[in-house]
Amino acid sequence: MDFLFKKRKANEGEVPQYYVEGSHDAIIEPAEWQLVQTEIQQRKNTGRSHNCCSPFSAKLKCGDCGEYFGSKVWHSNSKYKRTVWQCNAKFKGESRCATSHLYEQRIKELFLEALGILMADRETVIADCRAVMEALADCSSIDAEMEAVSDEMEVTAGLIQKLVDENVTRKLDQHDYRKKYDGYAALESQMDSLEKERERKGIQYDLFNGFLAGLSETGELPVDFNEKLFHRLVDYATVYHGGRMVFTFRNGMEIETKI
Repeated sequence: MDFLFKKRKANEGEVPQYYVEGSHDAIIEPAEWQLVQTEIQQRKNTGRSHNCCSPFSAKLKCGDCGEYFGSKVWHSNSKYKRTVWQCNAKFKGESRCATSHLYEQRIKELFLEALGILMADRETVIADCRAVMEALADCSSIDAEMEAVSDEMEVTAGLIQKLVDENVTRKLDQHDYRKKYDGYAALESQMDSLEKERERKGIQYDLFNGFLAGLSETGELPVDFNEKLFHRLVDYATVYHGGRMVFTFRNGMEIETKI
């Protein structure tokens, strides 16, 4: 800011610049932000778009066909207006899913029932969660393997370049070139797999971290449905015909409830 003419100007090195971390309270908690990013990435990986106006969007699966449940409004123009959730593929194709529709209020009640069962052994669940997170955070073996593969790729790339350079003065040995090129491609594929495995562990760690934070902050079973807590704890829930609904929590636990 120019104190004389009151004009703003970008600092292009005229004065020192500093980056201060944690100087202000975060609008969104870092763990919560990371959990949302992970959820967004997971939904992108399904290759489908979802309505995120409800905590139950992309969270309820049909046990008959695997399709997601979607919200429907019944009696929209009357005092009996209600929002229900049912399989999006229920009326598609020749065979219909036998899973029943669910009222939003009942879904919330079932979540609280499942949460009560989970919290009955809360301390053990928290301890197990921390142990898994410790294992997920350890990427030393993957990093060592990635370094070894990277070194081998560098050597192989050098040998390929040498063959190309030698081709200037003599006919290139296509078999030798193809062998080394295929070897380099295999190393690239191996490196890609290692990077994906490291990324997978990172995503799993973030999910467990959000789950642990939610469960640790919940000392008693809440009386009312908490959307933030539901998002932190639940990966998805599967609705089966016959009146069963199974909640799969982010730590891998499955808890069955009766609709």
